[in-house]
Amino acid sequence: MGPAELVQAAAMARRFYLEGKSKIQIAEEFGVSRFKVARVLETALERDLVRIEIRVPAELDAERSDALRARYGLRHAVVVESPADAEADTPDPENLGEVAADLLGELVTEGDVLGLAWGRSTIHMAAALHRLPPCTVVQLTGVYDAGTAERGSVEAVRRAAAVSGGEAHPIYAPMLLPDTATADALRGQTGIARAFEYFDKVTVAAVSIGSWEAGISTVYDMLTEQERAHYASLGAAAEMSAHLFDAEGRRIGRDLGERCITVEADRLRRIPEVVAIAGGRRKAPAIGAVLRSGLVTSLVTDTAAADHLLLETGPGPRPALDRADPDGP
Repeated sequence: MGPAELVQAAAMARRFYLEGKSKIQIAEEFGVSRFKVARVLETALERDLVRIEIRVPAELDAERSDALRARYGLRHAVVVESPADAEADTPDPENLGEVAADLLGELVTEGDVLGLAWGRSTIHMAAALHRLPPCTVVQLTGVYDAGTAERGSVEAVRRAAAVSGGEAHPIYAPMLLPDTATADALRGQTGIARAFEYFDKVTVAAVSIGSWEAGISTVYDMLTEQERAHYASLGAAAEMSAHLFDAEGRRIGRDLGERCITVEADRLRRIPEVVAIAGGRRKAPAIGAVLRSGLVTSLVTDTAAADHLLLETGPGPRPALDRADPDGP
């Protein structure tokens, strides 16, 4: 390109890439055809006169995020760099909560009903919230231990409601009860029943995922050794909001849900946007199982889990996008 061509190409590129003008507008200004403008812009790229750089914050992995979204048919997938100093088997790095908080700030709109399930990840997320449109916030599960409610999901619901300026509907009850009768009685109590009434109105939900092992599943830690062995024999591989799943995403141990204060799986499936927050190589198989359940639409995870999930082989359907139930016909 000669000097005149270079100057013209630079001017056209400036109009197109920086000023946002269309090729037709540029053609009219320079007295050429829009096809000529298109050729000049292509040449500007080829000759390195124009450089296009796609940049995201260093902690986000855009390539893995897009690959994971496509692999599982997710609406949103955000992969965060695993902390350099984190051990290989560390579950749920705290930076997941910060990124999930920013994602909720994008997804929640004024008038939405936001549901929060118990989990370390959702608690970290709530603590990191700095902006939310006015919305109602409802707790989707009981607490791990009623004595720790102030530091757990009740506080997470209060925090989110305070940030948004909306109503809070917490659940002051344990997640797991000794029997179905006790759980039924608690569900009938006024405050808990009021929270349950909002379950069908939830438009965005945030949930955590647990592996079926000690310290990485709230429900696992609450059960007796005999109960753990029983559900393990049924193929338990993952837990989310007190619902158990085998490796293929099928629900198992449904009797456990009858003893739990939690949102029902069918209601979860009807929520338009369900964001799961979970990471770490150790949790990766459990995350894959829950994605195959069709109960979640979006995922915030880290590179350690994403690398495992992207290597998984499985059937072609994308259950997260289709909201398909593996137990269905």
